[in-house]
Amino acid sequence: MSPGTVKARGSWASKTEFILSCMGYAIGIGNVWRFPYLCYRNGGGAFLVPYLLMLVLCGIPLFFLEVSLGQFAGTGCITVFKIAPLLKGAGMAIVVINFICTSYYNVIISYPILFLWKSLQAQLPWENCQNPWNTPRCVELGGSDQLHMMMNNSLLSVSERLRTPADEFFHNEILQISDGIGSPGGIVWPLFVCNLLAWIVIYCCIINGVESVGKVVYFTATFPFVILAVLFVRGITLPGAAEGIRFYIMPQWGLLTDLRVWADAAVQIFFSLGPGWGGIINMASYNQFKNNAKFDALLIPVVNCGTSIFAGFVVFSVLGYMSHQTGLPVSAVATGGPGLAFVTYPEAVGMLPFPQLWASLFFVMLFLLGVDSMFVQIEAIISSVLDVYPWLRTHKRWITLGTCFAMFLLSISCTTHGGMYLLQLMDWYSAAISVILVCIVEVVAVSWVYGVRNYVRDIEFMIGRSIERYWIVSWKIVTPLVLTFIFFTTIVYNTEVTYNGVRYPRWAIILGWASCFASMICIPGYAIYELARTRGTITERLRKSLTANDWGPADILQRTLWKSHVEISYQM
Repeated sequence: MSPGTVKARGSWASKTEFILSCMGYAIGIGNVWRFPYLCYRNGGGAFLVPYLLMLVLCGIPLFFLEVSLGQFAGTGCITVFKIAPLLKGAGMAIVVINFICTSYYNVIISYPILFLWKSLQAQLPWENCQNPWNTPRCVELGGSDQLHMMMNNSLLSVSERLRTPADEFFHNEILQISDGIGSPGGIVWPLFVCNLLAWIVIYCCIINGVESVGKVVYFTATFPFVILAVLFVRGITLPGAAEGIRFYIMPQWGLLTDLRVWADAAVQIFFSLGPGWGGIINMASYNQFKNNAKFDALLIPVVNCGTSIFAGFVVFSVLGYMSHQTGLPVSAVATGGPGLAFVTYPEAVGMLPFPQLWASLFFVMLFLLGVDSMFVQIEAIISSVLDVYPWLRTHKRWITLGTCFAMFLLSISCTTHGGMYLLQLMDWYSAAISVILVCIVEVVAVSWVYGVRNYVRDIEFMIGRSIERYWIVSWKIVTPLVLTFIFFTTIVYNTEVTYNGVRYPRWAIILGWASCFASMICIPGYAIYELARTRGTITERLRKSLTANDWGPADILQRTLWKSHVEISYQM
């Protein structure tokens, strides 16, 4: 790249930094708390069939599309839509989605900080029911009342159900949760402090953009693998581990006839790899122009999926031990989502010798998995804005500080007594549909507006290698169809949001959908603006707005060579 470009925008010091950043971004908390339970629930080993098929049909092609887009254009998720100016609103939607989601996501990664602090005690505070926050409904697993709890909880109302010590610790001590979103209450100060601490850590890590992030990820992206390996070795040596793993991988082939299983596989691949959030495009935009993007797009999704599968062994080996110790079946203790990370797994490690050690390792891992994703998403917001307004780059540190502070202020609402209800509401609605729509627009912009063969020509010029027909067919036909399938199944299978059995009022549901449409409205909104400011008839305006007039490499030398390459290809 030219010296001026590198100085103005920055670049990765090495390919390793880019790979580690992408791995840290893609491999997040969901790999630990979502995939293992999905796999178990949807047929065990049989679930790997639709999961790996969706990886090949959608995950890898979409990942390569975004890596190559960012690397070729050398710019962020808004200005990269110079490839189809009419659809630039999709880039703006990405920024809005990130701004909303990172605000509440940081509160999630503040939970492990507080859990870690609470773990550094002589006795883990969630081991028994003898604490100030426990209620008369608290029942210790392994006690005489556990069978009564297991058999009767499904018949009782939320307010009457028996609860485990870990459940009450999370909800009554960590969250200090209210009775619903309509009762936000005051701030839970320990959560507030941990949230603030997490934001300070993130700001310090991204203060110099990719220059600082590239150094931090050497630790944050690799150490979770070390912890996973340690937890795996400990888990498989426990009594009952084999039974837990059997529940995890035992194939139930009959479930493959259920459309919901295929929908879950597609959605998990999609949200695990993280396309549509701008992070992949932005990170790739700091690559050297001739970097082999195809290799990266194959390596990172495969490592991500392998990590998800491996994490399942870590989780279910410990759940098998928990089943062995309590006498409950694995199916009774297996959960997904925050319940797995902050209730079930802590409860299981509390039964181990030296539980403080295993709990501390687990929560350090969760924090690192979460903070990596935050680096990339916030950097995507900042870089996108600076690419639109390059003169602001001299003030990047202040813009980074202002962005982090603004999102910190927004996140405070999720640290109140009713904060978990708001967090669940935003997580349920704000990105689930809009991110899929963004990806559909991306694929349409590249494959159908700009033209897939034109794009393949650009990539081949960039990496100096030919592109197989697999990519062409995927981008033009298969991936758009899979994305459409994901979009409609997400809508069809969307259920009313609840948390811990508590239903949300109508005004809250409206607020949730508003957070979704706040980003999606950018796509048609900007298209209307672009057509309005373009001169000519409607047909002429559409043609001009869909023409990639300013598309090409950011580097002047590479742009000149690319234009010559395009002219030669037209003459052939």
